[in-house]
Amino acid sequence: MATSKLFKKIIVVLALLILLLLIPYWAFNEESKTLDDNIRRGLPGQFIKLSDGYVHYELSGPDNGPVVVLIHGISTPYFIWDDAQSALTEAGFRVLRYDLYGRGFSDRPNVTYDEQLFDRQLLELLPALKIREPADLVGSSLGGAIAVIFAARHPEKARKLLLIAPAGYPVNLPLAGRVVHLPIVGDYLTYAFGNPIMLKGFKNYFSKLDKLSSFSEKYRQQTQYTGFKRAMISTLRNFNLDNQKTAYETVGKQRRQMMLIWGNEDKIIPFNNNEMIRAVIRDVDFHTIDAAGHLPHYEVPEKVNPLMVEFMKR
Repeated sequence: MATSKLFKKIIVVLALLILLLLIPYWAFNEESKTLDDNIRRGLPGQFIKLSDGYVHYELSGPDNGPVVVLIHGISTPYFIWDDAQSALTEAGFRVLRYDLYGRGFSDRPNVTYDEQLFDRQLLELLPALKIREPADLVGSSLGGAIAVIFAARHPEKARKLLLIAPAGYPVNLPLAGRVVHLPIVGDYLTYAFGNPIMLKGFKNYFSKLDKLSSFSEKYRQQTQYTGFKRAMISTLRNFNLDNQKTAYETVGKQRRQMMLIWGNEDKIIPFNNNEMIRAVIRDVDFHTIDAAGHLPHYEVPEKVNPLMVEFMKR
C-alpha cells in the first residue's frame, strides 16, 4: 500500500512538472496562424510560388531601371529596407526586396534552412519575376553572406555587391541564438521563451534606442505564423554564419565593384570583421558609419542611403 501511494505521488509530481514546463510554451508561443491563400490576400506586397513555397516580395521603381535586390538578415523581414527602397526607387532603380523563407510573410517550408535553400530561393526568384540581366545585390548580416554566396556560385547573375555588416566571419549571437544549438533543450527554450528573449535582445542591434519600439512592433507581425521558430532554429543550426571565407575569397577574385558598410558600434557582428573581409576583397570601397549599430541602413538611413545611391549610379 505504501509503495502504491508513493508511486501515485511521483506520478502527480511528474505531471505537475510537465504542466509547469508546458505553461510557458503555451503562453509565449505566438504561432497561432498558418499562412494560406486567404491570409495572403489580406497582406501587403506580392506573392509568387517557387519550388519551396510562396515568396513575399515587392518590386518597385521604373520598369527599365537597373535592378537592385535587397536581402535582409537572419530574422528581420523586408521592412528593414523601407528607407533604402524609397531612396533607390526615387533615384531611378528597379528595386526588389523579398522575405527569406521562414521570415516575414514568405512560406515556412519544412526543410533544412542552409546555404542551398537561400541560394536556390534567389536563383528561382529572379527569372520568375522576369529579371534576366545581372542584378546589383545589397545584403545585410545573413543577407550579406547570401549575396556573397550567390555571386560566388553564379557570377554571371550578379553585378555590384553592397554588403552591410555581413555574416560569414565570427558572429556574436545573442543568448536566444546561442541556446538553439543545445539539443532538445534548445528547441524547448526557443519555443517557450524565444520571443521574449529575442525582443529583449534587440536593444543590442542599435546605437540609440529611439527606433527600437517601432522595430519590435513590425518584427512581431511575422511571429504569429506557424513555422517561424522552426525556421530560425534550422537556420542557426545549418547555415554556417561564422565561416564563409571560401565564398568571400571567390568573390574577391571576381572583377566587380563592391562596397562594404559597417556601423562602428555593432554588437552583433564585430566591427573588426571588416578587416578580414578587406583582406580577401582588397579593392572593396569601405565606409564606417559612426554612432550606428548592426542595422545602420535602418537606424541612420540619412547616412547610408546617399552612399548606396551614389555607389549604384557609378
